[in-house]
Amino acid sequence: MIALPIDEALPALRQALLARDEAVLEAPPGAGKTTRVPLALMDEPWLGGQSILMLEPRRLAARAAAERLASELGEKVGDTVGYRIRLESKVGPNTRIEVVTEGILARRLQDDPTLEGVGLVIFDEFHVLPFAPK
Repeated sequence: MIALPIDEALPALRQALLARDEAVLEAPPGAGKTTRVPLALMDEPWLGGQSILMLEPRRLAARAAAERLASELGEKVGDTVGYRIRLESKVGPNTRIEVVTEGILARRLQDDPTLEGVGLVIFDEFHVLPFAPK
């Protein structure tokens, strides 16, 4: 694997998630957040073998992220890494990281508010708009 800027932050991220149930990771585009973070956290003991859901805002981004993650593992999409988007799903019985769009996550939460079997939800490309009081 080629070294990426985010690699330096991964130990601190692991420690933060060990101590708390939440963390915010901020890095510039291209730093490797999408491709490194889920793979780095997939085997953490606190995850207890549960899966990771990673939210991508667009269908194309979800598919591309899953393909990149799977290629990093030398696998095809649907093995360890899969995705679910509207009208398309590539997941299998061994899928541990599932890249989903907002609509898929919303429906999943409606069907199962506790997200049984999911140990981590990653909000990728999460943008905060500045607050401007009136």
